[in-house]
Amino acid sequence: MNPVSENLIQVRYFATLPWFVVPALAGVVYGIVDKQTWGWLYIAVIALGGIALWLLWLIPRQVRAIRWQETEEELLISKGRLWNTCLVIPYGRIQHVGISHGPLLRHAGLKTLTVSTASLSTNARIPGLPAELADQLRKNITDKAAEKMVEL
Repeated sequence: MNPVSENLIQVRYFATLPWFVVPALAGVVYGIVDKQTWGWLYIAVIALGGIALWLLWLIPRQVRAIRWQETEEELLISKGRLWNTCLVIPYGRIQHVGISHGPLLRHAGLKTLTVSTASLSTNARIPGLPAELADQLRKNITDKAAEKMVEL
């Protein structure tokens, strides 16, 4: 199966950064204003640091576990290591193929491909595809879906 771009790791690191910087700065400012609260602030900083270290370890493993593959009959998307999810989406069931990219993904030259089917429970997303590959994959999937719809 094909992996997504390694640049998605940096995008996810940068996306989680505000969740650590803003509380840390707020805690420091509050600690400077109220000098008696430094005791619990040390505990909060240690907890925040522990979570940050855990995410530094977790995010690369999450990104490297995202895989996708085109076959003749279906699109395969696999995510996760501990709780592995493998979606098998027949081309004939595909209703819409979309591409999205926010400012962080755009800066990294990446896009997210989203596949919609008749099932509302299908969460078929392939994040972190290089822009050109995402556009080509969208065209391939759309063409194959149109062929399969004609056959049905």
